[in-house]
Amino acid sequence: MLEKNKKNRLKKPSITAALGIAQAVFFTAIALPASAAPEAVPAADTDDTFLVRTVAAKPNLEPAIVRADQEQLTVERLAALKTRFGHAPNIVVVLMDDVGWGDLGVYGGGVAVGAATPNLDQLAHEGLQLMDTYSQPSCTSTRASIMTGQLPMRTGMLRPMLPGEGASGRGIDAKATLAQKLREAGYITQAVGKWHLGEFKEAQPQNVGFDHYYGILTSSDDYTAWREPWRNPDLIADPARKAWAAQGEEMAIVEGDAGEEAKPVFPIDNDSIRLVDEKLTEHAVNFIESTKDSKKPFFLYFATRGAHNDNYPHPDFVGKSLAKYPYKDVMVELDYRIGQVQAALERAGQLENTLIFVASDNGPFAEAFPDTGVTPFRGAKGSSYEGGVRVPGIAYWKDTIKPGRVSAGLFDLTDIYATSLALAGANDKLPTDRYIDSIDQSSFLLADNGASRRRAIYYWANNAFMGVRIAEFKLMVKEQHYQQDDTWPRMSPFQGTAVPLLYGGKLFNLLVDTKEEHAMAALKQPHLPVLKRAADKHIATFKAYVPPVPIQ
Repeated sequence: MLEKNKKNRLKKPSITAALGIAQAVFFTAIALPASAAPEAVPAADTDDTFLVRTVAAKPNLEPAIVRADQEQLTVERLAALKTRFGHAPNIVVVLMDDVGWGDLGVYGGGVAVGAATPNLDQLAHEGLQLMDTYSQPSCTSTRASIMTGQLPMRTGMLRPMLPGEGASGRGIDAKATLAQKLREAGYITQAVGKWHLGEFKEAQPQNVGFDHYYGILTSSDDYTAWREPWRNPDLIADPARKAWAAQGEEMAIVEGDAGEEAKPVFPIDNDSIRLVDEKLTEHAVNFIESTKDSKKPFFLYFATRGAHNDNYPHPDFVGKSLAKYPYKDVMVELDYRIGQVQAALERAGQLENTLIFVASDNGPFAEAFPDTGVTPFRGAKGSSYEGGVRVPGIAYWKDTIKPGRVSAGLFDLTDIYATSLALAGANDKLPTDRYIDSIDQSSFLLADNGASRRRAIYYWANNAFMGVRIAEFKLMVKEQHYQQDDTWPRMSPFQGTAVPLLYGGKLFNLLVDTKEEHAMAALKQPHLPVLKRAADKHIATFKAYVPPVPIQ
């Protein structure tokens, strides 16, 4: 009898019962309050970032993982470098436009996707290749986050400025930009390239902390797309309308010193735009070479025109890629230009005391296919799926960053802000009157076996909070829909919607599901409260530091 009962207990439940159990688990998991998560543990007791505890050094700073040993090592290493070179290190941030995670050879692209990137690959092989670097979904928001150390919700710089929008209105706070803080710390500050954070005088780079600016104030296509006959025959065939459209932006590379309004120095049209990245690089190289005997450190922000659609490769690079497509030719050119910047640093004797950080402002612009980049992830520019916000990230510092490092540690481009101030010995310059999302990652970059101090990535699309990532797990609380029958192209995140999810969220494991195709919330009952708690704490910061626009 006992044996019979035992056998009965071991019988498999019916299919109907199994479905009922699965549903119950799913609803229970989603409904669990954040407080149901076990307490996190100190970094000294675990290497698992899913379990680790974070600490906020000040109430207005994003909590970070405390890694005492590597932080102390970095302090000592920076002190030795300052003694050797006589001043804090130079910082060069190279920001490419719309370049995908999968475009570079070291990320599986390069020749495999039609455009070799030997110089970028070499920087990665001789430095630190970051596999999990995060931008914002689009260019203006990313650029603002780098300059302010804040997520776009805190600055109101939520989306790309359309033609004419940057002529007035909101810019970034000149008193608190990375350039201004570094200038206060004794740095020479130089901006070269695309800005896209406002065109009016007060918003221009040379008036928000940079000593000098040479570049394009807005997006590449603002200068050229309207001139394409296939796009706008009503403009091109009508002289009066064509002249009217030409007044929408300053159609030129502009240049200016602090206190001035930048003036046009190189007219841009659909032919001369081919030369823009060459002109930008020449200016950056000349600036670097001018620092050869300088006793002051410098900050160079070098933002390329390429590879934003529509791409018009330099005549010397037309057909030089394996694919022979304009975007691919421009990728070959960008790789060459970045090589020129590195070579200039070496000629100026600055290479050994310079951090070079290379990234892209967002994922590829899929609507421009085939004039677009490559990502192995779901989504593209404009979306909060990985394809829109996970970008290449390379940190190189000759003889300081250990060569050959590859890390899956989380790095947000906001982290450039606090990291740069730490390298400059200017932690005291961090603003205290606003919330700073940036985390000092100097020890992650510089310690030979450094680990990331960032535990969470927060996903936003404009003013909609979309989700959070911790370790390999990503919880999305809203979903983007962007297949619209009345738009062109039909699938465009910039004309889509963000929709709350019915039962609280979708959970993805990004290590086994890079395409975010298999939501696993029903299977991850213990994990959900951890992510939910992080999301709740993040949203709570906007109550203490009220954003300029309401959260959607």
